[in-house]
Amino acid sequence: MAPRPILVLGGTGFAGRAIVRELVERGHRVRLAARHPALPEWHDASDPLSLVRADIHDEASLAAALEGAGGVVNAVSCYVESRGASFHSVHVAGAARIARVAQQAGISTLVQLSGIGASLDSPSAYVRARADGEHAVLEHFPKATILRPSVLFGPDDAFLTALQGLTRLPLIPLFGRGETRLQPLHVDDLARAVGRLFSSTPPARRLFELGGPEVLSYREILERVMRRQGRHRPLLPVPFLAWRLLAAATGWLPNPPLTRDQVLLMQRDNVVGADAGRCEDLGILPRSLHQTLDTLR
Repeated sequence: MAPRPILVLGGTGFAGRAIVRELVERGHRVRLAARHPALPEWHDASDPLSLVRADIHDEASLAAALEGAGGVVNAVSCYVESRGASFHSVHVAGAARIARVAQQAGISTLVQLSGIGASLDSPSAYVRARADGEHAVLEHFPKATILRPSVLFGPDDAFLTALQGLTRLPLIPLFGRGETRLQPLHVDDLARAVGRLFSSTPPARRLFELGGPEVLSYREILERVMRRQGRHRPLLPVPFLAWRLLAAATGWLPNPPLTRDQVLLMQRDNVVGADAGRCEDLGILPRSLHQTLDTLR
């Protein structure tokens, strides 16, 4: 019998695209699932990749997408709330629905993408929803594996693209003094971690926090981007209170340039903790931010 396919929910998103490619390159049969699925540019007719429409808010579509599958990856995310998608509906109710339907379908492996810092005590609704979602998934699928990546970067990302845009300003505002520490992870290394979980000898751990090889302050990252772009701009410390006021003033817009939760996220370090598995435990030597900056135009 041919091995059962792996369903990647959110397979058209930034992380999902990398995960789909990694699994296909490892020889797995993959179902790319989204509300509007589309084949990636690199797809070849010989690739064991199929498309399926699925909506995490619709249990019937999830059940149909999961039928006959052997594993599922939940890479669906919501960073800015909208009328049709709230943090709770996506990261809590949606994640719980996936786990419940996967358990009922007899799925053997469920990988839930979360984020470093997930905590029920966080002042950020986004972070609390991530933590709530982890608990909801484990309630319905106790043997699920949780992956908490740090901020992701890679080709066509939101992170480095935004920083490149900032370096074009005559004066670059910092969040506070720019001292918040980050441990940026290349999206392909996150995908490699997922691939390792679907290997013939997956690790026994159920919780991983994944970061790159360097812990850098926000200021240091901006300085590196500027050096690579051949630019020099003064960096202006801006109090977090001012950022919160700006977020409050623009948060009502359909696509706000800044949200309260984004400001709150920048007030806390985003680095790997001591009580979870790491890239090294998955046999992954993550690539550095420096290596990717060298490829920027």
